[in-house]
Amino acid sequence: MSPHATPSPAPARPADAAPAAERILVLGNGFLGDTVLGIPFLRNLRHRFPAAVIEVLIEAAGAPLLADCPYVDAVLVRPRPARSRWPVASFFRRIAAEAAWLRSRDYARAYLLKRSFSSALLVRLARIPWRVGHATEGRGWLLSRAVPDRRGRHRAESCLDLLRDDGFEVDDGRPENWVRPADAAAVDALLADVPATAPRVFFAVRSTNRDKHWPAERWARVARWLAAERGCDIFFCGGPDDGPLHAEIIAHLDPRTARRVHDLSADVPLRGVGALVARMDLCLGIDTGLPHIAASHGVPVAVLFGPTDPNEWHPWKTPGEVIRADRGEPAVGRRADAAFRWPTRAASMLDIGVDEVIASASRLLPAARRGMAPENRVATGLQPAG
Repeated sequence: MSPHATPSPAPARPADAAPAAERILVLGNGFLGDTVLGIPFLRNLRHRFPAAVIEVLIEAAGAPLLADCPYVDAVLVRPRPARSRWPVASFFRRIAAEAAWLRSRDYARAYLLKRSFSSALLVRLARIPWRVGHATEGRGWLLSRAVPDRRGRHRAESCLDLLRDDGFEVDDGRPENWVRPADAAAVDALLADVPATAPRVFFAVRSTNRDKHWPAERWARVARWLAAERGCDIFFCGGPDDGPLHAEIIAHLDPRTARRVHDLSADVPLRGVGALVARMDLCLGIDTGLPHIAASHGVPVAVLFGPTDPNEWHPWKTPGEVIRADRGEPAVGRRADAAFRWPTRAASMLDIGVDEVIASASRLLPAARRGMAPENRVATGLQPAG
């Protein structure tokens, strides 16, 4: 149902009927990495409120990643606002309509994984009695409990802090994900002609933030090494905007290597991409959502970092490595801090060499081969793959 839909009036409840279950709203965002790293939060929320009705309001891009999550009762897609000649007036009309719709759903609690000011304003206007979120963008006064946003805190832990600060114990925050049998079967059919004995490496090379990109020619050199020295097959899978960069990388390859590169972007939808990455021995990528999906399925991951902080976004609780240049300028408002595992300053992706990426892949591939075989990472039914 769209947030702008008008719900049917609830039928009157007899006086002796059981009380309605508590209703909880979780406000997420459409970024793939944020969505996946919020799954441990959802698991712990369900553990604390086993009988509650838990609904997630999220932008369309991230919704498929929660379609099979057993910890939520509904995933509500928040539509992208249309462009307007009067953006301020349009914003207030839209948020007022969304707030009225949420108010009709009678939520008792709201947890804000989304960190924007507008998300806090939305749940305040919806008159949700208990509202918990991070104290970001000056929005603390709109929240019942404003949780400190700790610099350098991993995003998965930061999500769990909302529950910790609300007085609830949490588990170890392990990642988790699920694969539908239909998606696993579809991926198996696509991989039928790829030798099962060859190591499989997934490349995640594109972001909406171009400052995160690494040159296509360097990706091609890594692909050539993987194919020639380790006998690997390389896989891409992304959205329509990813295709040109995939093609540019392949154009740098010799024909023999190019035959070992497979772009399945047109064949695997986002909801099924977990079934594909769960079949991989390794994921190499920039700081974007797909490596987080791979990590949630227990796949070893190496991530190239430049403008973003690896302390906040490094591979979460899976065999993994951070690849970043030692050079870089301090980010505005940040300072080097020995308490952090990696420097918090921004760095240039151009300072990362091909040899560094090859060395990381070389270390992680043997670990992958000693571990669980790719075909055994795919769960039967909607079971945790990690």
